[in-house]
Amino acid sequence: MTTNHSPAADNPVFNPVPLLKGLKGDYVYLEPLDEKYRDVLRELARDERIWEFTRTILVNETYDQQWDKYFNQALRLREDGGISFVIRAVKSVGGEKLSAGEDGPGLVIGSPGETLAAAEAEPIIGMTRLYGVEAEFKRMEIGYTWYIPSVWGKVHNKECKLLLLQYAFEVLGFNRVGLRVAHQNIRSQKAVAKIGGIKEGVLRKNGIRGDGSFADTVLFSIIDDEWPEKKVLLQQMVAQG
Repeated sequence: MTTNHSPAADNPVFNPVPLLKGLKGDYVYLEPLDEKYRDVLRELARDERIWEFTRTILVNETYDQQWDKYFNQALRLREDGGISFVIRAVKSVGGEKLSAGEDGPGLVIGSPGETLAAAEAEPIIGMTRLYGVEAEFKRMEIGYTWYIPSVWGKVHNKECKLLLLQYAFEVLGFNRVGLRVAHQNIRSQKAVAKIGGIKEGVLRKNGIRGDGSFADTVLFSIIDDEWPEKKVLLQQMVAQG
């Protein structure tokens, strides 16, 4: 008698992503999402410009219900092997830094309490997620990223991506990181291409937006073979501020 039992089921690949305590750079600190930030983020996200292209959330009379659903999904991401972050604009954060590359940003280690106490004095400017994490196949995606408009086009997103990509390739040893962008969001597509993302194609009518319209999704990726070159590019962009 044969079965479809897979040996991998007996030896699942360990996924450390949900245990991540934070990522630290010179301009941003990525802090794991916590329930205590629900209402602070609710007000920051109450800006139609943030959701102009994705229509993930509509700023209307049902905004609060939409936000709670969105936040709950982000909070539960750890159960699926991923993690959501709040993004803070900082110049320095307490705690030691474990560099993922020479003179590069890295994991926050040492005393989490001191680190968070220092970070909480700095403003939250957005959110991002590591999701679709498949440790067995060494791949993940970066997405659901948004910022308050006052920091658009500044250094924060560049360093955020540098932190997350360094973690994926240099700490986890993953082979691939995917990035998905709404087809209508030309600005974000240009930003992903600028940091080294390779456009792979478009998933047509891949979803339905909050307003009921169809959503096309543009796929980008960076793979480990490309990372050394992309890293230098990103570091140069961050250094330029």
